[in-house]
Amino acid sequence: MAPSSPPVAAPLPWLLMLLSVTTGLVDATSVLGLDKVFTANMTGNIVFLGFAAAGTPGFDVAPYLTAICAFLIGALVAGRTGKAHAGLPLRRWLLSAAAIEAGLLWLAALVAWLRQGGEAASHSAGFYGIILLTALAMGFRNATIRQLKVPDLTTTVLTLTLTGLAADSRLAGGADTNWIRRIGSVVAIFIGAAIGAALVTHSGLAAPLLLAGALGLAGTAACALHPAAATPAAA
Repeated sequence: MAPSSPPVAAPLPWLLMLLSVTTGLVDATSVLGLDKVFTANMTGNIVFLGFAAAGTPGFDVAPYLTAICAFLIGALVAGRTGKAHAGLPLRRWLLSAAAIEAGLLWLAALVAWLRQGGEAASHSAGFYGIILLTALAMGFRNATIRQLKVPDLTTTVLTLTLTGLAADSRLAGGADTNWIRRIGSVVAIFIGAAIGAALVTHSGLAAPLLLAGALGLAGTAACALHPAAATPAAA
């Protein structure tokens, strides 16, 4: 069976905050550099796909379908990876997932760098290659985080986070559950998007992808050193 509710290692929420920063980096790369395609958040792609299906100028079906299909494949592989690590130390699962994600992002960075060198045309093979690789990485990431089940830290989607922040606030008669974590998640993605936008503008698409992969891998390695990460992933 797939890992369902592994114990939350003390540094795990901090790792997911860091991964939220990388989400901003990846979406800045795809939205600003790949004609408004999201590769970390699929809601926007579904909306844009609807625009494209209606024949709205500036929106093409193929990029959004590529991102959605690649995201689903990445999530499927992550599900299988989770099953394969059931009962094994949590750190082994986390490190395997981080290595896969970083490898995909760095390969996308290589494609972006080669594309800058010559094949910079929109909707070229390099264009679709970056979409494919980053969406695979983010689909894998989302499915892995989903299995970890850390409350209010999805690392990619903020709609429910913002809803919970308002609905559970004291103004709404709630107890402000996890408000620090929720605000932290919003700030992390905001910071990642700002840094990503600056890097895309001044350095091209490869730089934010390289940084995203490095941050995720380094943060996971640091998290894996914590004693709690030696506990088995729950089956």
